[in-house]
Amino acid sequence: MSEGGRVADSTGNWVDTFAPLSIRPYLRLARADRPIGSWLLLLPCWWSAGLAAIAAGHPYPDPWHLALFFVGAFVMRGAGCTWNDILDRDLDARVARTRSRPIPSGQVSVTAAAAFLAVQALIGLLVLLQFNRFTILVGIASLGIVAVYPLMKRVVWWPQIVLGLAFSWGALMGFAALFGRLDAAAFLLYAGSIAWVIGYDTIYAHQDREDDALIGVKSTARLFGARTRPVLLGFYALAVLLIGLAGVAVEAGPVFVLGCILFGAHLGWQIDRLDIDDPDQCLRLFKSNRDAGLILFAAMVGDALYRTYFP
Repeated sequence: MSEGGRVADSTGNWVDTFAPLSIRPYLRLARADRPIGSWLLLLPCWWSAGLAAIAAGHPYPDPWHLALFFVGAFVMRGAGCTWNDILDRDLDARVARTRSRPIPSGQVSVTAAAAFLAVQALIGLLVLLQFNRFTILVGIASLGIVAVYPLMKRVVWWPQIVLGLAFSWGALMGFAALFGRLDAAAFLLYAGSIAWVIGYDTIYAHQDREDDALIGVKSTARLFGARTRPVLLGFYALAVLLIGLAGVAVEAGPVFVLGCILFGAHLGWQIDRLDIDDPDQCLRLFKSNRDAGLILFAAMVGDALYRTYFP
């Protein structure tokens, strides 16, 4: 176990510095010490709210929806990670980067983790119930994908697709929340987000490539190997294209176009910098996708304002 019960790839965060010792293992179980995953779950929700605002002719996304998505993403990401760690506890104990996680290191029992999972899921349900009925149904429909994702790396070489299906679900939620329906733009945004997730999670998976090979875990990092950079170029290009088409579908303007260009440039920078044999760099590039996503969201908000005042 790393010093003070810290997870191996998490240092210098508020959990390890300020949180009471008694709850630190549970905060680590929910990945509160590594919020990047919550941001990556949140961003498609905010994108969807941003594009929905453009489609509706509103000057900005609904602030209440943005706040609910923020809370829901952080809570449900924590619940998903807890579920993942319950299922993966034996595998995690065999991988250097994950053996210090709360369950395999003995900081939290499986029973306590299950109870913590139930609490997080209840909070997530309370957040979901603040939306209209259609949005509630769309949100509930994602649970099956979330439940099976941790098992996929045992049986298929493309678990990143399943992660993409789960982590991109928010791309549907903003349209559902505002309109009570799903339009073509929502599905284009969803597909583009899936391509983005496959790309960035392939980068992330290269950290564990050698350990995964030893224990028989499958991933696109292992599948692509030395071909990772050209394959990433394909997925990232597809992401930009599909998200751009989602903007076309809602008649987005020049600010959105500029945002897509900057988003694509950031993804291109990741590919240019990538060294699949440098785990620390892979982690840094993976984390940089929060900035890429925020650039795109800011462009959506800017475009909604632009279209309002310069129709």
